[in-house]
Amino acid sequence: MPDELVQIPDDAMRRLNEMKPGSATSMFTSDLTVNEFLLVREAGFKPLGLVLGSSVYHVGIQLGRWGKNMELDTLSQAMYHARELAMTRMEQEANALGADGIVGVRLDIEFKEFGADIAEFIAVGTAVKAEIEGTWRNNKQMPFTSDLSGQDFWTLIQAGYAPLGMVMGSCVYHIAHQRGFTAMSNLSRNVEITQYTEALYDARELAMSRMQAEAEELHAEGIVGVQLLSLPHKWGGHTTEFFAIGTAVKPIRENHIITKPQTVLPLTD
Repeated sequence: MPDELVQIPDDAMRRLNEMKPGSATSMFTSDLTVNEFLLVREAGFKPLGLVLGSSVYHVGIQLGRWGKNMELDTLSQAMYHARELAMTRMEQEANALGADGIVGVRLDIEFKEFGADIAEFIAVGTAVKAEIEGTWRNNKQMPFTSDLSGQDFWTLIQAGYAPLGMVMGSCVYHIAHQRGFTAMSNLSRNVEITQYTEALYDARELAMSRMQAEAEELHAEGIVGVQLLSLPHKWGGHTTEFFAIGTAVKPIRENHIITKPQTVLPLTD
């Protein structure tokens, strides 16, 4: 997590205080669907309230060499750092509520009209408190985070696993342009463009390896629900961000068998 933690704004603290269990106006808010809410409750977790984090970030400029595949380190660091700030502030809000975790997390980016290189990174989820025994916070003593759906979260708990945290990796990559003669010679042929293949392969591999490194820091057994996204943003066709994200998990019991309901057959004469 980054060191640049900020104080929770006064308006947000008032909202959080109103949601704390035992307060005179205690009432939870949630972005879970009705089915997800009921399944999270069935899994043994009580929703406390909606928590969020935001970071408005200026993404710097870095130029790539026209004919070379290369990672744009400045942009990779900016995209990762801005998301991490938003995630950390969301976790601060959950911590203030005394939550054990955050479920249904969404991580969005909105580029603003007041600057072509300025974007708001937003993390939103539902803070929950466990009503069943167990150690639910991760090894950093912070509430777990998970982008799993309510259905997948219920299945995970039923199967004897627990989420540790959302893990992610980012790589902004410049893909080399084809030289004019090569591009012209390929117009009438079916042929692999090896420099593109190598670039996309390398960029995805970097994003995946960084996500896995985060999971190792949490002492996870594995990562579930992984998404590997290609996000062009506003950088043009030859520069794109490869973003890997998933939920790191750990086993909480040896038996990982889900008990399925028995099928009841109709009576026959």
